[in-house]
Amino acid sequence: MKVTNKQIINVFWEHVRKYPVVTAVLLTGTFAVYTTEVITPWFYKKFFDTLAAPITNGADILIRTLFIIIGLELLAWLIYRLNAVGLVRLETKVMADLSETSFNYLIGHSYSFFTNSFAGSLVRKVNRLSRAFEEVADQVQFSLIPLIVTVLGILIGVSFRSIVLTLVLGAWIILFLMANYWFARWKQPYEIMKSMKDTEATGVLADAIGNSTTIKLFTGHEHEKQRYRNIIEEWRRVYSFTWSISEIAYGVQSLLMIIIEFIILYIAIKLWRIGILTVGDFALIQIYIIRLMRQLWDFGRILRRFYMAFADAAEMVEILETPHEIQDVKKASTLAIAHGKIEFKNVDFGFHQTRKVLRRFNLTAAPGERIALVGPSGAGKSTITHLLFRFYDIDGGKILIDSQDISKVTQMSLRDQIALVPQEPILFHRTLLDNIRYGRREASDAEVVEAARQAHCHEFISELPLGYDTYVGERGIKLSGGERQRVAIARAILKNAPILVLDEATSSLDSESEALIQDALKKLMKGKTVIVIAHRLSTILSMDRIIVIDEGRVVDMGTHTALLKKPGIYQTLWTIQAGGFIP
Repeated sequence: MKVTNKQIINVFWEHVRKYPVVTAVLLTGTFAVYTTEVITPWFYKKFFDTLAAPITNGADILIRTLFIIIGLELLAWLIYRLNAVGLVRLETKVMADLSETSFNYLIGHSYSFFTNSFAGSLVRKVNRLSRAFEEVADQVQFSLIPLIVTVLGILIGVSFRSIVLTLVLGAWIILFLMANYWFARWKQPYEIMKSMKDTEATGVLADAIGNSTTIKLFTGHEHEKQRYRNIIEEWRRVYSFTWSISEIAYGVQSLLMIIIEFIILYIAIKLWRIGILTVGDFALIQIYIIRLMRQLWDFGRILRRFYMAFADAAEMVEILETPHEIQDVKKASTLAIAHGKIEFKNVDFGFHQTRKVLRRFNLTAAPGERIALVGPSGAGKSTITHLLFRFYDIDGGKILIDSQDISKVTQMSLRDQIALVPQEPILFHRTLLDNIRYGRREASDAEVVEAARQAHCHEFISELPLGYDTYVGERGIKLSGGERQRVAIARAILKNAPILVLDEATSSLDSESEALIQDALKKLMKGKTVIVIAHRLSTILSMDRIIVIDEGRVVDMGTHTALLKKPGIYQTLWTIQAGGFIP
């Protein structure tokens, strides 16, 4: 989806309009400053006209004029400084609002959105949006408004002295602005390309840093260095091209300014010779030319910075303009669980039109029943639990919990009622206390510690110098796999949801640790409807029912003992594992 500049401006305006008083004061102040700068040169004209034609009280007039000039300059300086302070307050508030809006909308996107995106690139996009606003606000306040006021003021001022000079100057200004506008429009796609390459490079960098251990294990240093070198070289080429054409534009711009200064002064001399202009008019015209050149010189830069800022903001605005893939229906109800019955009724689901994962899938878990899902890799076991959490919307059929269609209830109330212990827990870079408490954020410290005891986390946490206040590192990297797993179990224990999903919850534990928490898991499962995804079949022997999944269908079900007695997938898997090929 291509984002337009209008959409970006609308996003910025929606956040600026919350502060109307500050915005109005800033705009008025900026207008006042540069109006004063247009008026001041007229007093320089009077000053030099007085010098050129001495009169009796000429010295008094010069001194009064000088004080007026100084007074106007000081007034403009004071307003400018106050405006700068006010702009800082406005920009920081709006930048904070934009960052918050971006974060709030971003985390509402679907599971598939995040699996298809680089975390580092998303962080870069969020940060770029607020910085892009800062750039746009600065350009409006310090460049665009001053340019408009200065150009219009000077044209009006010069018209009082000579219509010929006004027409010549006005025609040149229009030509200059149109040329710069055309150039900026032509360059914008390259600025967008530069931003995309920058984002891509950030993603490659974050991906490599996040997988530093894998790079070491597979001696991928040279491969990763070459990969990063290639993307940086692509970025350099685009950046070098845009920089080079900007320098060419600056050269042409300088030449045009030299030409118009010569033409204006040449015409002024002709007008002075016939008595239309005075010596003071030369001072007026020269000051106007200097100030006009100062503002117009920046016009190309203003446009380029606008387009660069829009290019930086476009990626995040595209995310903001992209509807959430999974949304609550209007007037969605809150899921109320009395028993915990789960039903999959004729469910169809595929990640793509050509890749169906579930085909008319049917499964019922009775209240309080403990069922295990087994089957070969790619059979659809994890997909079933993802659909239960409504990470994806199904293509057909229904998923019911206590006869309530999960597509008709709020996502928050649905996920509040289900606890998950994943195979590979990902922890926040926060303290152990915070990570466990995430299961129920209002829980007391004592409740967190009790959950940790039940999950047998308390033993290793107590040995840490900072105990529960220990930070676990990014994604929990400071903990072993087994320790992360036990923290995830403690989190689920603390949540105490009526439905529990265990995705091989003991897969990262050694035999001793596994034995320690089996009793905790039994207590956790008591009175709950439990779905276990099993890879090691030895962990599901006590399940009430084992469901065998293959190619998105239920092909068999029963207890462990019953399934072993008949040929099939389960018997084959058990024979392989029992034979020692899979621990």
